[in-house]
Amino acid sequence: MAHRLLCTAMFLTVTATSLAACGGGEDGAKTQQVKSTGRAALAGTAYTSDQLRQALLGEPTGYKRAGEPEAGEYGAMKVVQNFDQLQRQVTLDKPNCAGKAGGTPGGPALDKSAPAAIASFSKGNGQTVTETLMAMPADAAEKHVETRVPEACTTFKAKVGGKWSEHRVVESPPGAIGEGSRTVGVATRSGDSTMKTWYVVLHGRRYLATVSLIGPNATRAEAEQLARQADAQAQRILP
Repeated sequence: MAHRLLCTAMFLTVTATSLAACGGGEDGAKTQQVKSTGRAALAGTAYTSDQLRQALLGEPTGYKRAGEPEAGEYGAMKVVQNFDQLQRQVTLDKPNCAGKAGGTPGGPALDKSAPAAIASFSKGNGQTVTETLMAMPADAAEKHVETRVPEACTTFKAKVGGKWSEHRVVESPPGAIGEGSRTVGVATRSGDSTMKTWYVVLHGRRYLATVSLIGPNATRAEAEQLARQADAQAQRILP
């Protein structure tokens, strides 16, 4: 249940690329690699899913890889398909926020045939990190980074499986990681338990990247440090 609530918060507060973080938890170690299409991304980009997989982070200090990286068409990935199913199980006290906080209002739609790659990592204290790289034209990626959570949707309640949880969202001013970034934090409370999630969404040369950090002690500082490492790795590998 905790894993479901965590992914629900992600759905409501960040761009769809943050779906990657749902790859942790119960099924994270069992993720199967999707067959790579090997084709280039959308017009104006040049990266294949194989290239994106090679550009993912190695093991961050203190973390171990949770299963093999997943690469292929975005919409064919198991984590994305699981997310589509999750959407149908969620009830919100603010129904209008589902489309506003979870999507990218004013921004382009995500092409589910676009090449992408995902990797997840975990450490002993229950904390997990997930990185997603998705091939995307620079102007489209920039629009996703410019998306903001509406003020009315910064607090909400969600019900999954008959159990309600409370969510509080904070969003930092635009950042300068990569060629532009946004950082979003979500505190999820269910009963006596509180989980923190920090996401950094950034864009680089013809790709959009999302790094999520999940755990009871997750911090913005660590999430942004990991995002800088991810950006540096991508810049080293992607031409």
